[in-house]
Amino acid sequence: MELVCPAGTPAALRAAVETGAHAVYCGFADETNARNFPGLNFSPEELAEAVAFAHARGAKVLVAINTFPRAGAEPLWHRALANAEAAGADAVILADIGLLAHAADRHPGLRRHLSVQAAAANPDAINLYASAFGVRRVVLPRVLTVDEIAAINREIDVETEVFVFGGLCVMAEGRCSLSSYATGQSPNMNGVCSPASHVVYAEEGSDLAARLGGFTIHRTPKSAPAPYPTLCKGCFTSGEQTGHIFEDPVSLDATHLIPKLAKAGVSALKIEGRQRSRAYVAQVVRAFRAAVEAQAAGLPLPESVLARLTEGQAATAGAYAKTWR
Repeated sequence: MELVCPAGTPAALRAAVETGAHAVYCGFADETNARNFPGLNFSPEELAEAVAFAHARGAKVLVAINTFPRAGAEPLWHRALANAEAAGADAVILADIGLLAHAADRHPGLRRHLSVQAAAANPDAINLYASAFGVRRVVLPRVLTVDEIAAINREIDVETEVFVFGGLCVMAEGRCSLSSYATGQSPNMNGVCSPASHVVYAEEGSDLAARLGGFTIHRTPKSAPAPYPTLCKGCFTSGEQTGHIFEDPVSLDATHLIPKLAKAGVSALKIEGRQRSRAYVAQVVRAFRAAVEAQAAGLPLPESVLARLTEGQAATAGAYAKTWR
């Protein structure tokens, strides 16, 4: 299976390639990609250099143009497609139907992958994207068990890519309205989820309160790790119960499921983390390359050494095991 790894900066891309990534995904330094944060991402010139570096070492570069264009501002997204093709990108990762249509019409030779932001989670939807827009691979939303993924693969003719490590978003990608409501900035249109400019921590008695856009998301003892205030992982009160309704503030680690995912027909394994350092990227990529090679050779998977890199030093199999409440 292809190992698809994150690169938020040129340095992280080099680290990913040098430690064993089969493919690296990245984005431009603007709102065309869903990780539009200061200090991250690539200029067109940096992307061209990155593609040359990766290709010289046998790795691919996938460009995420996975936000939804604002009405009247489509030329920005169209330029991103043209720049990705000019740089020699191996594929673009798209979510918006209009942008998919534009890519198929104006850039027919540029391979098209369907972003997880499109939330295509059944064969009918995936086959529609394949037939209408020539999509060659779909990144599946994190709402499916391994058995469900296997069932989907039996009814489609495109590749599937699934997340195996890193941040675990709310279970319906493309619908990040909670963060948009709190901050006025949309993850799906502006590429900004829980922007740091809206995050405040404050001591309240024996607790540390984490707030986003004025809303208190978490209260934790001062001695306990404080999660980043992301609304979809916040504590909510329902009736007399207070807890993490959607998903605990921990990371996804599906290392132990790699053999089952291979048997289910998955083509590519994706690591989340374009906001992470090059040291983080190098360590995670090295560990997963060893696991992928062990699986391909029929050997036992190496013991995971990534626990300390997970959010809150805890991990979950998430939707693969359907454990959320």
